[in-house]
Amino acid sequence: MASQNERLARALEVLNEVQMDGIVRSSDISRTYRDRLVKAEFLSEIINGWLYVTHPGIPDGASVSWYGAFWKFVSLYLQSRFGDDYCLSPEASIKLHIRSTVIPTQITLMVHENIVQTLILPSNTSLFIFPTKEFPTQRVQIDGIWVMDLPSAITKLSEPFYRTNPEDAEIALRMIRDAGALLHLLLEGSNVVVAGRLIGAYNFLGYTQAAQQIRDAMEAAGNIVRISNPFERSVPMLTGATRIASPHVARIQGLWARMRGDVLRIFEAYPTREVIAKDYLAEIEARYVTDAYNSLSIEGYRVTPELIERVRQGAWNPASVEADNKENDALAARGYFQAFQAVKQSIVRTLEGDDSAAIIEREFQSWYREMFSPAVTAGILKASQLAGYRNNPVYLRGSRYVPPAADAIIDCMDAFLDLLRRESQPIVRSVLGHFIFVYIHPYSDGNGRIGRFLMNAALAGGGYPWTIIRQEHRAAYLAALEDASVHHDIGPFARFVLEEMQATDK
Repeated sequence: MASQNERLARALEVLNEVQMDGIVRSSDISRTYRDRLVKAEFLSEIINGWLYVTHPGIPDGASVSWYGAFWKFVSLYLQSRFGDDYCLSPEASIKLHIRSTVIPTQITLMVHENIVQTLILPSNTSLFIFPTKEFPTQRVQIDGIWVMDLPSAITKLSEPFYRTNPEDAEIALRMIRDAGALLHLLLEGSNVVVAGRLIGAYNFLGYTQAAQQIRDAMEAAGNIVRISNPFERSVPMLTGATRIASPHVARIQGLWARMRGDVLRIFEAYPTREVIAKDYLAEIEARYVTDAYNSLSIEGYRVTPELIERVRQGAWNPASVEADNKENDALAARGYFQAFQAVKQSIVRTLEGDDSAAIIEREFQSWYREMFSPAVTAGILKASQLAGYRNNPVYLRGSRYVPPAADAIIDCMDAFLDLLRRESQPIVRSVLGHFIFVYIHPYSDGNGRIGRFLMNAALAGGGYPWTIIRQEHRAAYLAALEDASVHHDIGPFARFVLEEMQATDK
């Protein structure tokens, strides 16, 4: 007779075969296996008939796993229920076109059927379904989900969207390569209100040629156009009439441009200072023991063959994770020490007069390798994991923010390093350097630690003290990063860094 561990291992094997990026249809797995996995907390219900894979061994494992599987569920569920006979709303379509990095609290979609329904999903998310007589004719699929094509979505956007999602609206407008694609829709529907709104928006963004093209064509067709700017802000997120090749890169550039003024205002009473290199380095060394705490990002969970075998051999249960962590913590401590020494040498070069941005760009990858080389030596990590950026998705504990996909990392990092080079203010390099680095999340692990090292390496360029993010303030630290990532408000994070800096420097 099979043991309990063997039965659970077999259920995990089946789960591994039927899961689709963390999503499982109840009909694809027997009730016996399903109940066994739900009881062991490897599966959680989304709605009747649908489940997602979760992790019983980590805090917030359910929400992390759900956010990682959210879009896959939307794709599979809508295809299963409606086939191709649905389309996301203009606002939801825009979010996918611009590759929004925030999991929405609600997705709205249109169908032909006479259905009005709200489906309540995990972690305060939902789907709202409603019928429409004006079903979109111009649709495209993004990640297996039917959405309005970008010109159609823009011409159907409600005016409040420009106020509540100004960055998203700006990126979408800048992604249009030819105003003619919008004009065709505007002229076909004689939509003078939307035309006036788009003319005002494009003038605001600096696309005067596109604005004039829309105006001339509408007036030539006999329309009287009243121009209005739907944006409430005083300046655009980006400057100039620059076409967007990557929405991820545009968002990073826009965030930096928007946030740097707030950082400078918050630190205006805390200027740069001259330091004596010997004393500054001695202070850093004295703070090492206190500083050597780290926080790990939690990845979206997937069943692996290694886990299945551990379960089969009775070598895995939630309690055993603590024992594993003790070994991992020892290796992490050694790696942190090695990385700390490498960062200190980088700061030596900064204090000798080298540009801190150039040093960071040249050496941050070596900090990462030092941090994880002990785990490679111990055989816990493969040597290939020291090669470079991640090639897998990552999801952050308790956060609606989802970092860019792996195929966008190189472009994002190139943009980030360019911004770091161009920035003249050390405190902006430090605060936004930390934030944008963890926003991109280029590695599978260690992003927080490298981000804090980067912060302190940049602080040295202005004579600011090595600043410790204290473990007892971790919740406030993560909440401030969440505000910056989801709501694009850098104020809480900048103030948090200032408070930690002042506390450290006492």
